[in-house]
Amino acid sequence: MRILISGGSGLLGSAVSQHLTAQGHRVTSLVRRRARSSAEVQWDPAGRELDPHRMDSMDAVVNLSGAGPADRPWTRSYVETLYESRIGSTVTLVRAMEQADNPPPVFLSQSGTGYYGNVDSAAVDETGSSATDSLLADICRRWEDAALAAPDEVRTVVMRTGVVVTRHGGAIGKLLLPLKAGVGGPLGSGRQYWPWISLPDDVAAMEFLLHNDIHGPVNLCAPEPVQVDDLVVALAQALGKPARLRVPEFVLAAALGRLADEMLLTSTRAVPGVLVEHGFRFIHPTASAVAQWVAGTD
Repeated sequence: MRILISGGSGLLGSAVSQHLTAQGHRVTSLVRRRARSSAEVQWDPAGRELDPHRMDSMDAVVNLSGAGPADRPWTRSYVETLYESRIGSTVTLVRAMEQADNPPPVFLSQSGTGYYGNVDSAAVDETGSSATDSLLADICRRWEDAALAAPDEVRTVVMRTGVVVTRHGGAIGKLLLPLKAGVGGPLGSGRQYWPWISLPDDVAAMEFLLHNDIHGPVNLCAPEPVQVDDLVVALAQALGKPARLRVPEFVLAAALGRLADEMLLTSTRAVPGVLVEHGFRFIHPTASAVAQWVAGTD
């Protein structure tokens, strides 16, 4: 397949690009600077500029653009960046598809399980409704609406991705640093559910979605939802470290503000209903399995 990808230089985008290339697909990355090779295409998502003819030769578009929600405190300026970096990029891609003579048959666009907001311990699949009292949910709704405006002939999937567990980098990488030093522990009460997925499973799920007749929302998260306590303990045990130093909610709230409330302390027990229904097989379906992979003991 000929695949156009936005956000290809990020942690997830790099992993997806490398995997798809290794599988024999031809991956072209969208870049904001001048293109340096035939494997790159310049665009300006802030200015809504992308040559629609670039779409004509593509079999699929994978949209992973977006500033990292855990990269900086949620000041008013950074919240605007969170919105624009997602919605502006998606609108630019969709407009190019609308103007193309032959739009790509498949469009995978990133979203997040933040769409559901705080649902405590209730399991939610793709039929669950979006939270009305959450900034992150509002971002996800608008992001998805922009993607679902793609032409009718384009099979569009919005990927509601959970916390991506990696060996290095990303949000989990920040949690692993104190754990590896033996000074880490659960965040807040530890009873909140985090929807998570390993990086290899996330990449494999995207390839699965490229090849299977699935459309609409898809939860990209492991089939075993776990509370933060259980995930942190599993990671610590696999690393051979203690996990006794709990970080209280008030400390997180004071240090991180709304970011802590919306991402770290919110409980979202999302389950991958669509992936399971269509027979996707997870490499790391449990907290124990992903912890062993992170520690390099699997």
